[in-house]
Amino acid sequence: MRSCMSCQAMNSKFQDLEAKVEQCKEGLSAKLAFLTMPQPASFSDVVLFADDDDEYPVPVPAHKAILANRSPVLRAMLDNEMKESLSGTIKIGDVSYDALRAFVNYLYTAEVCLDQKLACELLVMSEKYQVQHLKDFCQKFLVSNLNLDNSLSTYTFAHQHNFKPIIDAALTLITASMDKLASLDEYTELKERDPGLLLEIYEAYFSKRAN
Repeated sequence: MRSCMSCQAMNSKFQDLEAKVEQCKEGLSAKLAFLTMPQPASFSDVVLFADDDDEYPVPVPAHKAILANRSPVLRAMLDNEMKESLSGTIKIGDVSYDALRAFVNYLYTAEVCLDQKLACELLVMSEKYQVQHLKDFCQKFLVSNLNLDNSLSTYTFAHQHNFKPIIDAALTLITASMDKLASLDEYTELKERDPGLLLEIYEAYFSKRAN
């Protein structure tokens, strides 16, 4: 039995190492692409706009080669004769300018400085545009920064977009602190806005106690 547990632990460490190696490869690939591309905005061949920006949206210049290399969805948009490819303009819906700028910067550098709000926006974007490493990074950030104060809002967000690792982590924290749940400001808001979601939390809590 002890030998079996040892093998499982070694396998887990090997998988973690593989993930880190893959992460480093992606980061180096992005940095190499960034260093070999012309940087001035005047050399860009596509601009992105945030649909959630004001009536005078600020353009985010980029290069089609970088976007296509880093995102299968953007590649499909740019390879085919879609309006984005023909016009050289891509409108990104349901995102702020700051998030769009951070997203494009990540595609070039594989680096991003996150806070709670930006992590949520970038997680949705990375899911939509299939940037897996950014998705994993944002999910890990949100899970590692979970606390009682943000647990309900994080759970609600993750539930809305079906991000299971965050749902599970937030639910574990919430059900371990049920005695403090009703004292949270967001508890009352959630009870009024989405009582069904609150019911799911209580069902998970009672199921956990029963087991």
